[in-house]
Amino acid sequence: MAHLEYFVYEGFGVRTAKEVHSSQAVRVAGRIEISGQGGWNRLTEAIPSSIADEVDQAFANVEHALQQAGGAGFSQVYKLRIYTTERDDGVGFMDILGEVVRNLKTYCPGHRPIMTGVQVARLYGDMRVEIEAVADLG
Repeated sequence: MAHLEYFVYEGFGVRTAKEVHSSQAVRVAGRIEISGQGGWNRLTEAIPSSIADEVDQAFANVEHALQQAGGAGFSQVYKLRIYTTERDDGVGFMDILGEVVRNLKTYCPGHRPIMTGVQVARLYGDMRVEIEAVADLG
């Protein structure tokens, strides 16, 4: 698909591009689609122990991936898919949802993107949340 433009960011993005042959974002017909972004530190790949910090970092990673692909950020996001896990550590869907809503109000103060929440048995490593996004470039 040579007509599409793919993007990776420094650290995690470059590593996964090499190791698993994937990208963090792609521009397609006036939009940017972002692959699942977890709450990892983009350079060290550490995942915070606090669910609030993990969700905050996942949102920051989505924003960063959008900007690396030439987008403005969450102001252009119209669709989110959020994957969560139910964990033995007592952090459940409602805990994660509360942090997601807090971030949505911060990142999307002027609009309410459509969102689908999917609970899965497990995510990569110790992640408890992963976010996919689609942004319209207008």
